[in-house]
Amino acid sequence: MASGAQQGGAGAASPEDKSKEQKALERVLPDQKDAAGEGASTVPLKNKAGHSGSLETQREPGSAGCPSPAGDMNKISPQGHANGRAAAAAAAGTKACPEGEGGRGPCCSQRGACLSALLLLLLAMLAALVTLVTSLGLPSRTPGAQACVTPTNRTGFLCHDRRSCIPASGVCDGLRTCPHSEDEDESLCRDVPQSLPSFLVARCGDPASWIYSDQKCDGTNNCGDCSDELSPVTACPPCGPGWWRCPSTFFRYCGCVPRTLCRDGTQHCSDWSDEHSCPRP
Repeated sequence: MASGAQQGGAGAASPEDKSKEQKALERVLPDQKDAAGEGASTVPLKNKAGHSGSLETQREPGSAGCPSPAGDMNKISPQGHANGRAAAAAAAGTKACPEGEGGRGPCCSQRGACLSALLLLLLAMLAALVTLVTSLGLPSRTPGAQACVTPTNRTGFLCHDRRSCIPASGVCDGLRTCPHSEDEDESLCRDVPQSLPSFLVARCGDPASWIYSDQKCDGTNNCGDCSDELSPVTACPPCGPGWWRCPSTFFRYCGCVPRTLCRDGTQHCSDWSDEHSCPRP
């Protein structure tokens, strides 16, 4: 009986020992309780003496930041790390970018900034190309021949500078009149008149003969048979202010003579009207 009582007394802990163990347990648990936060479940524990205690070690589903049951407190999963960075990027108002191999792939936080930088680069390259072409002096694309009206109201040829208008009879005459000499270009002059634009050519009464279009109705017999001045081949307006209308006796003129020839003592009209009726200018 005495030995059994002694064994029972040795197996049971005194109240003082229980109090000491409880205090030691409370000193170990506060840090774990703070890390668990709200939503932690209480797991009953037993100390060496068999007394029950409480320890918050298990998180409810959906909570974050809990240590693994195996005790791997400091290990963070890659998925949790990526989710944390995505949440931080969303809070900062930027778009999270996926990592490349090794987690160090380049990525722009703003897609618009990347597109703007690319556009600026393309514009800079285009400007450099234009500058290069300008410095080399490469000729621009030659436009087709175009008609124009000269200051004397005659048919003309528009030069490639779009400003110079030369008379039609100045094309392929052996003199370079346009600033870039396109009026003597080989493509125009290789087989005159077939190689000339139609607006530069006028036909005479004789199909084998032709004149430049600005020579028609100019008061001068350019065709040799006056077909460029008289009907039915050509319909010209009446003689202008500087001309006197009469049948000319000079081969050079047809139905009008210049007023500068009036009353000069020489017959230019078959009816002598240039000497009796025509007033001097």
